[in-house]
Amino acid sequence: MKQYKVIGIGDNVVDKYVHQGMMYPGGNALNFCAYARMCEMQASYIGKFGNDQVAEYIKQVMEKLEIEHSHCRIFEGENGYARVTLENGDRIFLGSNKGGIAKEKAWDFTEEDLNYIEQFSVIHTSLNSYIEGDLKTLKKSNVPISFDFSVRWNDEYLEQVCGHADISFLSCSHLSDSEREREMRKAQTFGSQMVIGTVGENGSYALYKDQWIYQQAELTETVDTMGAGDSYLTAFLIGMIRSSEDGNMFSGSDEEMLRRIKASMEQGAAFAAKICRINGAFGYGTAIL
Repeated sequence: MKQYKVIGIGDNVVDKYVHQGMMYPGGNALNFCAYARMCEMQASYIGKFGNDQVAEYIKQVMEKLEIEHSHCRIFEGENGYARVTLENGDRIFLGSNKGGIAKEKAWDFTEEDLNYIEQFSVIHTSLNSYIEGDLKTLKKSNVPISFDFSVRWNDEYLEQVCGHADISFLSCSHLSDSEREREMRKAQTFGSQMVIGTVGENGSYALYKDQWIYQQAELTETVDTMGAGDSYLTAFLIGMIRSSEDGNMFSGSDEEMLRRIKASMEQGAAFAAKICRINGAFGYGTAIL
């Protein structure tokens, strides 16, 4: 099997579990890279780091996971963190520093960055990455962009992002079926070729060229739901890449695409169930610094 590569560009944090006195590395884009490595795919990460102990710990974990990160930005100041607790296995966010220095510093992507990014099969990023204004620049790499909206979007935001995001992920557990369909169709109308709506333990839906596909969740004994959505989307994207021709996840006939989407959704559900059985987004906990 040819070895493809993926890249996460965006947020990194530590999740400080105040009830445990432990912290775990996380953030949508970093989680994507960690899960890609767990799926035995090469992964690189571009993010913004502070110069504190939290940043150093995250970089140590990336070294252990063999996540390439030579194009990261390092600034003076506080790295991103969130404060979290668990109730019956469900994560409860208590607050954060909104990404620390990441919210203040520009990405300023260069030609060198874009030349580097061209080698990957997909870029994954998120609403927590302060990157919306840079998506047009990233699009110049001709690498498909995947974007996680989590649960926070409106029509204006969908329009701003979906014109550049080839694949959009929406967390829709808080919506009715009709609301979920409406919001997913909006993302498609605004430009995303593929839209995935996850509904937690009730599964996930895909919308591709006005065709709907449903996938049940794989229920499991849940330890910690942190990272459930990120793990699903990572395994889904990797499934689409590995089942493609030459790493182009949009290759093949519409019938073939629908078959591959369904198979990749199944892989996403299985991997998410596995991740719900570990503490933190992907483990590697240490005492809170």
